[in-house]
Amino acid sequence: MAASAMELTGRMPEFERIRDRDLLERFRAGDRDAFTEIYRAHRSAVFRFALLMTGDEFKAAETTQDVFLWLIRHPARFDPGRGELGAFLVGVARKLLKKRNAEEQRWVSLDESTACARAAADESAGDVLRLRKAIAGLPERYRAVVVLCGLEGKTYEEAAAIAECAIGTVRSRLHRARALLARKLVGRGCPA
Repeated sequence: MAASAMELTGRMPEFERIRDRDLLERFRAGDRDAFTEIYRAHRSAVFRFALLMTGDEFKAAETTQDVFLWLIRHPARFDPGRGELGAFLVGVARKLLKKRNAEEQRWVSLDESTACARAAADESAGDVLRLRKAIAGLPERYRAVVVLCGLEGKTYEEAAAIAECAIGTVRSRLHRARALLARKLVGRGCPA
């Protein structure tokens, strides 16, 4: 199977960037079909990011819907000179998830001991559950770089653009996130 241009270079091919810019201009001018094409081109990447950030398909689907509703209301916010539309939409998803997480943390507490007890029942599933739980328990700024670089395979440059920070910040957050994950996986009484 041949690798895509994006997989080889880490960047979207120029014709796709032009297509996105043209579709967005058509949408801004009132073309509903252009929005449908934008949605079809970018929904899976937005959903995948949201799913990896939340571990919950319902929340990921809801976030994906919210991202595109946001785009309908704010189509002028995207500046093609600053990057790719797909990265911009994932950045919108990151901000929406951050806001939702802050709201949810006011009302819900996580019981880590219950997760560890369930995980011990099935060792291989338990490892995955512990890792997902540990990632979900990271502060958003660290969780985002783990998902972007570690799970999505984004470069530091791409992650920096999405997270709206410097490349060095991505590197330091990733280093800190790995240390926090190691501590969480070993320090909770759950075998690492």
